[in-house]
Amino acid sequence: MTDIDKDLIIRIAAKGDGVTADGRHVPLAAPGDRVTADGGLVAGPHHAEAPCVHFPACGGCELQHVDEESLGAFVTARVTGALAGQGVTLPPQSLLPPHLSPPKTRRRASLRAARDGRRITIGFAESGSHKLIDLAMCEILDPRLFALVEPLRALLPLVLADKRAAHVRMSLIDQGVDLLLENVGVSGLAADEGLRDFSAAQGLARLTIDEGDGQQTRWEPEPATMTFGGVPVAFPPFAFLQATPDGEAALLEVVREALPPGGAVADLFSGLGTFALGVGKERPVYAAEGARDLMLSLKVAANRAQRRMVVDHRDLFRRPLVPEELNRFAAVIIDPPRAGAREQVMQLAASVVPVIAYVSCNPASFARDAAHLVASGYVLDKVKPVGQFRWSTHVELAAVFRRP
Repeated sequence: MTDIDKDLIIRIAAKGDGVTADGRHVPLAAPGDRVTADGGLVAGPHHAEAPCVHFPACGGCELQHVDEESLGAFVTARVTGALAGQGVTLPPQSLLPPHLSPPKTRRRASLRAARDGRRITIGFAESGSHKLIDLAMCEILDPRLFALVEPLRALLPLVLADKRAAHVRMSLIDQGVDLLLENVGVSGLAADEGLRDFSAAQGLARLTIDEGDGQQTRWEPEPATMTFGGVPVAFPPFAFLQATPDGEAALLEVVREALPPGGAVADLFSGLGTFALGVGKERPVYAAEGARDLMLSLKVAANRAQRRMVVDHRDLFRRPLVPEELNRFAAVIIDPPRAGAREQVMQLAASVVPVIAYVSCNPASFARDAAHLVASGYVLDKVKPVGQFRWSTHVELAAVFRRP
């Protein structure tokens, strides 16, 4: 290997650094860049100009310096690398092309706001720090969410004490923007009227306040809902949503295509019904969810829509479905939290369920669970890497396991 080869950036590591051919980690380097003798970078063909003025300080993005091809390769490598680390072999024909969400499509975000005298700062924290980047622009948020940033600067002095910080949590739902403000204080007529006038002027779907003793709805002209599979579901403030509509569609497509034409399906960790309602129009579905508010919303919505669905309030970590229960289903969908679902996966591994569609937001925990399923005889048939959190190192995926 020549000295020139050693200085070539050949890939992006899991945390976003470029990696040279001899293993050095270089911040803000893209594949094809070269490291100079004094530690500088010569940009290669895959180095892109960041579209946002806040990059790289803002912690909302880590990879705006790489082009689309390299971003897709990174998303894919995060999945294949995790599987390889667990000894799971993925045939090339089983790896589907990655899906990358376009800029300005994020429909759910949690920002922080801080007050220093008359100054209100709203944004994401600086990478590796608690310091806030005051957003003047954002290339990841849906413009309808970002449009609230400036009006919030005028509102927050009414409800945020000096030298204090608040959470600003926003979701795009059927009726518009659902806004949750946490760690604020509402005292007096001026604050009450300010919240009402702000909500009306911005056309909010709902405004919820949490002063530290529970959520209070301050504005909701009509019931707040999110529609899945054609069914509107009551939406708790800042409930879980897939980050982008197109990302959700990409995951749902893999799940739908995996299912057999008939037979009952179980959806484990069902949430508000992204998959249970998305696949369940023509078939019976059993949906299990541990969060009571999500479970109740899904149950009411499914009953109203006359879906053939049983919704079960069940902690799948403490009480996973056992093989005798699982074997009743033609397929199982599982979408666990970041830590994975070891307890439930061990029961699936002991079952004879023909098809498992596994949706994950963490390639590492997915790979660990995949190793258990493969060791029990399942074949990893398909994997679709999904980059909903554009320019981030956060990667999701949908995978299909089958019994031979």
